[in-house]
Amino acid sequence: MTYEFSIKTFDELTSVDLYHILKSRSQVFVVEQNCAYQDIDNLDLDCLHFIAHKDEALIGYCRIIAPEFNTMVAHSSVSALGSMSAIGRVLVLPEYRGDGLARAIMIHAIKYCRKKYAKKPIAISAQTYLINFYESLGFVPNGEFYLEDGLEHVNMTLHLLKKVKVEKPGSPVTSILTFLLLVLALSFIAGLVYLML
Repeated sequence: MTYEFSIKTFDELTSVDLYHILKSRSQVFVVEQNCAYQDIDNLDLDCLHFIAHKDEALIGYCRIIAPEFNTMVAHSSVSALGSMSAIGRVLVLPEYRGDGLARAIMIHAIKYCRKKYAKKPIAISAQTYLINFYESLGFVPNGEFYLEDGLEHVNMTLHLLKKVKVEKPGSPVTSILTFLLLVLALSFIAGLVYLML
């Protein structure tokens, strides 16, 4: 499947963009999940809206919440959760599921957060049936499960992976080990020659 991505602030959204975003969120989170809740919230005004398009039609979506607007602290055991960016309202319309679009949306959203917010950890509030999916992207649950609008959720965090320093060939440590291995091999050969005589 071929698709394109766009990211817009609330002010950059056209009325048609906003209509399709809200229609899709209502279709997935209210109707499909049989969950009557207030989807439209004040966070939309301050979020970045990440849209997956196919032939200019919305087929997937998520919103990116800047650290200063992240309010996920209420259900978390991580006190600094509010100081990191968050990804939310992740959806793929039913007819486009199963082709890896949700993973592509998340990977692009994660890359965007890493670039824009100085590679800080990223938070999500995940429905518990999706824990394995988010873990496959590197997110780790933190805190207890909780009900939000009648659906079980858990907060998860994607931490920045620390780079492990690997010795490059030709470094002093590698050279010393190579030399010791060579001395040991020569000693072994000399011992064999001595035993043969």
